Amino acid sequence: MRSTLFNTEHNEVQNDELMSLQNSYLLRSRITPGNELITRKGAMVAYQGNIEFKHEGSRSAGQLLRKMASSDDQPLMRVFGNGDVFFAHYQAHIHLMQLEGEAITINGSNLLAFQASLGYDINRVKGAGMLAGGMWNTTVHGAGVMAIATQGTPLILDCSQQPTFTDINATVAWSANLQPTIKSSMSAGALIGRGSGEAFQYAFHGPGWVIVQPSEFSGGVTV
Repeated sequence: MRSTLFNTEHNEVQNDELMSLQNSYLLRSRITPGNELITRKGAMVAYQGNIEFKHEGSRSAGQLLRKMASSDDQPLMRVFGNGDVFFAHYQAHIHLMQLEGEAITINGSNLLAFQASLGYDINRVKGAGMLAGGMWNTTVHGAGVMAIATQGTPLILDCSQQPTFTDINATVAWSANLQPTIKSSMSAGALIGRGSGEAFQYAFHGPGWVIVQPSEFSGGVTV
């Protein structure tokens, strides 16, 4: 059989890394005993070998309560065994990040997978009221690798020089040392459907960065 589909550029790229990019849209993970991964349910597209998947529950009573109250909650799964697993999310661009004792806060819809040795928790954004979407986000911390997914090519903004405001659904992640607040431009017109549609934004200011994506598509999936 002959087809450009079988060009070598479409072949699996093999290595022994826990996480590596197969291409811009596919994450490949090499799972071995004691080297596990946590990812959101529904992200797996294929696997080879002896791989198992198990629901990842809350790690503490406090985390359970926050997940129950959070609009940013989605069940996670633990991936373990011996083999290769491939993950993706709606053809989103995937980016790898190596944490070296740092922490990052991320919108749940942009969190794809992270090394099981990393810690995580769910936090509420200061000043978020009942009308503001995205008031909960996930903070990942420690030493290890994580993968995030963005709709399109992201932009990194420096928040240290001047106040920075971002659309909630377009905000991907930010330095965990930043404590954003919610800025409201809600008006009576917005409440009855005649507003700009940009009623709430995150407000950042301080030493650190925020990542935004060129899309307000939340994906309907949160962590």
